[in-house]
Amino acid sequence: MYHCRPKQVITFLLALSCFRVFGQTTTSGSNPLNGRENNPYSRYGIGELRNGNNTVLRGMGSITSAFANPFEVNTDNPASYSSLKRTTFEVGATGTNRNVHGTINGSDASYRTGSVSVAYMNLGLPVGKNAGLCFGFRPYSTAYSRLEDTLSASSNPPSPIDTVIRSYLANGGLNYAFIGGSAKYKGLSLGVNFGYLFGKFNNSNVLIPASYYSINNAFYSQFVSNNRIGGILWKAGAQYEFKVDSLHTLRIGGTISLGQQMTEHYEEQHLAAYSFGDTVIRDTSFNSGELKGKLTLPLSYSGGIMFMRPGRWSVGIDYSATDWSSFGSQSSGTMNIGIASTSYKMGIGGEYTPGAENSRRYLSRATYRLGASLGNDYLQLSGLQLPFYNVTAGFSLPFRRSLSQLHTAVEVGALGTKDNGLVKQNFVRITVGLSLNDLWFIRPKYN
Repeated sequence: MYHCRPKQVITFLLALSCFRVFGQTTTSGSNPLNGRENNPYSRYGIGELRNGNNTVLRGMGSITSAFANPFEVNTDNPASYSSLKRTTFEVGATGTNRNVHGTINGSDASYRTGSVSVAYMNLGLPVGKNAGLCFGFRPYSTAYSRLEDTLSASSNPPSPIDTVIRSYLANGGLNYAFIGGSAKYKGLSLGVNFGYLFGKFNNSNVLIPASYYSINNAFYSQFVSNNRIGGILWKAGAQYEFKVDSLHTLRIGGTISLGQQMTEHYEEQHLAAYSFGDTVIRDTSFNSGELKGKLTLPLSYSGGIMFMRPGRWSVGIDYSATDWSSFGSQSSGTMNIGIASTSYKMGIGGEYTPGAENSRRYLSRATYRLGASLGNDYLQLSGLQLPFYNVTAGFSLPFRRSLSQLHTAVEVGALGTKDNGLVKQNFVRITVGLSLNDLWFIRPKYN
């Protein structure tokens, strides 16, 4: 078996972090929107929550509570780290194509948008026979929304000052860097992730009279807010497995993350700009200064069960929920708008390897996955909580004479509804991942 040197993997990781990831956005009937994925729902709360699971789990419906693998890192349940048998470095990238459909003034409207970004980076380490460690970094949430509409005397609501163009811009997001550990005693594994959540959000609303571009002495108004967030975030997990018979194993698992407080630094400004022909004078009518407060993240938990024949196949179900009624920002009242009381996700999935022991037939050593999930998102707008569903598929291709693998997962689904003036999003998301497995810190017996 060939082995990668630790310093080679570290060099690859550092090189990867130096690349800038470019996204491409296309729209129907308008110009490209700054190369960002334009998701109108991401302007609410803490943005669009990102799936931090690796490509393997994404291909089987992200059923994470009871999943553990000697050569894959399940960061969603830290109890799984004690099952690692090789040092495992994982990295993945995700590309999304999203179609957004809605209704404007009684007519159907839609546009397309998409992006490519790094999805996760993990390094898992076995510690003896019954313990493991993990170092990880991933996006936690993202926000980018750029919208524009027009108010006139005949619109609802009507404009008090003739025709006005309103534009909304939101961008930002949160990232999570963490270390996790797990230990196993007999069939019971316990683990915890402990890390730092950080990021910022910028929001800008602009009111521009249509006459601003055609006459002098015109003005427009701009409302800007900036929120910088940081704090400790932890999550605990447990798994228990036992033999059903000589071939089959049953594993149950669960996680919990209690409500936790982040520190936030918030600033709000109201600006006015006056146009005198070639000269524009800007004035600040309100500046809150920097306000320090607390952002409370909600209680979340999950549970699942997995039945398997190790090395050949596995199937499982998973349920997770979050109590968003405890979410709140002390400094930014707009961040508390549109938040539902609870959210949930139900998933099912499995994987199958036709013949891992058959070294002559390459495709029989590949692993194939299917999954699906549905639930309600954490946003509630216009009196409706946003539903979602998806179907997933994926496969892993092993390297020859190595435990390392190349993974692919495809997710097809929808978020939201067109009822009550909302928009529905249909999306296709493709994730490609790489896992490199090796024996570290063990002196080779033969050169």
